[in-house]
Amino acid sequence: MTDIAKLLGEEAEDLLGHVCTGISRDHLHLPGADFIDRVMVDSDRRPSVLRNMQALFNHGRLAGSGYLSFLPVDQGVEHSAGASFAPNPIYFDPSNIVELAIEGGCNGVASTLGVLGSVARRYAHRIPMILKLNHNESLTYPAIYDQTLFAKVEQAHEMGCVAVGATIYYGSPESRRQIVEISEAFERAHQLGMVTVLWAYLRNAAFKKDGTDYHVASDLTGQAIHLAATIKADIVKQKLPETNGGYPGVGFGHTHDKVYDELTSDHPVDLARYQVANCYMGRAGLINSGGASSGAGDLAQAVRTAVINKRAGGMGLISGRKAFQKPMAEGVQLLNAIQDVYLSRDVTIA
Repeated sequence: MTDIAKLLGEEAEDLLGHVCTGISRDHLHLPGADFIDRVMVDSDRRPSVLRNMQALFNHGRLAGSGYLSFLPVDQGVEHSAGASFAPNPIYFDPSNIVELAIEGGCNGVASTLGVLGSVARRYAHRIPMILKLNHNESLTYPAIYDQTLFAKVEQAHEMGCVAVGATIYYGSPESRRQIVEISEAFERAHQLGMVTVLWAYLRNAAFKKDGTDYHVASDLTGQAIHLAATIKADIVKQKLPETNGGYPGVGFGHTHDKVYDELTSDHPVDLARYQVANCYMGRAGLINSGGASSGAGDLAQAVRTAVINKRAGGMGLISGRKAFQKPMAEGVQLLNAIQDVYLSRDVTIA
């Protein structure tokens, strides 16, 4: 097992010992082996959706724990294939992407229509697949920042996927159209028995002000998460919060003083706990993203993110570039280290 405290370094005591008082763990619907029977059974999801959610929970090293570890590789569209795969060219071949997820003990692999479609017959029965329906793309010049549907829900169903994923850029001029598109896609996915995963990201130049990037503020990301749950995302992907006070900092929208004075603090676990609260107190699962690869510090950073997510009441981590931009053995080690956090009894809910 990974030495979690060693990787956390000087932060170990603070991150592992913190207790959330603003929003108590007693109010949360926490992940666990019985999550579907205890939480999801109250919803209007069809039995086939519950079956496919259980398929995700039952796969990989975290099987039976109620936690999720996903490998997402859709960066070849948004960041260009060269930018994504040049550091490790074997991942130009989709089979190696899926093999990394399998060897890394992931609960599932999320990727594009082309990637999953090219190897679906070989792998659909070996690991749960999540088809990412929409993408931004970086070849349009001048650059635009929008999410375009690259696939239909029916294509995901036909190739054997257990879930579909999508991104909405909340706060962008195009967000209202994206909300309608993805709400309709998620409803169709549920009709066909598939789980829904939303990348609930923020995108607006005005969210950067006076040197602070409020795209990663707990209050604004929390609202994006709440909007994701509103269109019936079963799992919500969000960046780990790094700050707070987005509403007052940008000077728009509606908030409440208690969000900052009572419900949160500047502690990383408290900031992430507010994200979980916006997931209907955990009825939708919060998975935080692993972020870009920065080199030698990736392993420690991934473990830190996983610790914060788990202690806040989140459901897991989705980590791509930190894993696939390395030799496969190192990618497997990183994914296993993330999973060790969720398997560790020493990392408890704050």
